[in-house]
Amino acid sequence: MTGGAARSIVLHGRRVVGGSAEGEALVTHQTISGWGGINERDGTIIERRHELRGQSFSGRVLVFPGAKGSSGWSAYFHMTRLNGVAPAAMLFNRMSTKVALGAVVTRAPAMTDFDVDPLTVIATGDWVRVDADRGVVEVTKR
Repeated sequence: MTGGAARSIVLHGRRVVGGSAEGEALVTHQTISGWGGINERDGTIIERRHELRGQSFSGRVLVFPGAKGSSGWSAYFHMTRLNGVAPAAMLFNRMSTKVALGAVVTRAPAMTDFDVDPLTVIATGDWVRVDADRGVVEVTKR
């Protein structure tokens, strides 16, 4: 992690799905459920007790610990792509088959295994550039 006058931070991690994207960060410290946890038609989190309930990840860089729930996770995130409301990119800490397959079918750049926990340095509203092919995330603090 490096800092500079422009209040930028650079993280390095491992590519799960290649590509590059940028957007406003949407950060949660809670895992996300696919089936029953998101509305695949508009990209909002609908899980009852989730800290982001009612907020949309559509076109944003979703920063979260990982997936929870059933194998339906990938199906629901796949539907967000088909409906044009998928996250621009996904950054997560805990790799599982659910989140890996979900990232693949969403086709959004995705990364994990960071040198610094993204949940400790990225806040909702920060501008995030993800270059999964290079394994680099650039964060401009808001």
